[in-house]
Amino acid sequence: MDYLIALFLGFVEGLTEYIPVSSTGHLLLLSHFLGFESPSNTFAVLIQLGAVLALLSLYFNKLWNVLITLPTSPESRGFAVSILVAFFPALVIGVLAHDFIKSVLFESPRLICISLIVGGIILWLVDKYAPTPDKGDAFRLDFKTSLIIGVFQCLAMIPGMSRSGSTLIGAMLCRVEKKAAAEFSFFLAMPTMLGAFTYDVYKTHNQMNFNDMGLVVVGFIAAFVTALVVVKAVLNFVAKNGYGIFALWRIVVGGLGLILLSLGH
Repeated sequence: MDYLIALFLGFVEGLTEYIPVSSTGHLLLLSHFLGFESPSNTFAVLIQLGAVLALLSLYFNKLWNVLITLPTSPESRGFAVSILVAFFPALVIGVLAHDFIKSVLFESPRLICISLIVGGIILWLVDKYAPTPDKGDAFRLDFKTSLIIGVFQCLAMIPGMSRSGSTLIGAMLCRVEKKAAAEFSFFLAMPTMLGAFTYDVYKTHNQMNFNDMGLVVVGFIAAFVTALVVVKAVLNFVAKNGYGIFALWRIVVGGLGLILLSLGH
């Protein structure tokens, strides 16, 4: 039964990682209500690597071109630095607050539900009332904009706030066009999630056993396959429709979670 749940959770991870609804919040809530336990909530972090690799495979040609042209292209160097600048705040806070995040914030389903609702309201407001965009290329964001987006990403340390949702809110407030904001959020996800994966393995490897790894592999594969399908669909959708539907999704899920918790589940 645990393997079926791991498969389902992997599907949910791939579906929600690159939309602003908090994949971690969904995984932790579903794990709580399904009675699925993972030491130190490691499962929720480790299967995210499947979604990262799906993204890497989809954008491999673009990223490889950036890598090989770093010595000769100012644009490639600028893009690489902008991603590093945006990643830096999460790196610092993630290392300093890791134990508190995993042992306290990850253990509070009620906090996750409230974060989903609050984040959904903020996302709806920003999607509707953000200033007119004047930046339309994810590869050409200035360093100040990148840093601000990176600071907003740190809000996702609170489960339920959403890494992609937080970066999108920061980007739209900085006048980044919605599709470019989503694409920059995708690129920023790679070092952020890979860093979270690596540090979590370092901190919790001695708590894991063979059975845990089997569940992680099942969830990892499900997340990889699902994310492959979702990423391009997300870009096309937000370019035409914005993020309002995702804000509503967050509010509904958070509200249902609070109702179930109040009933003693």
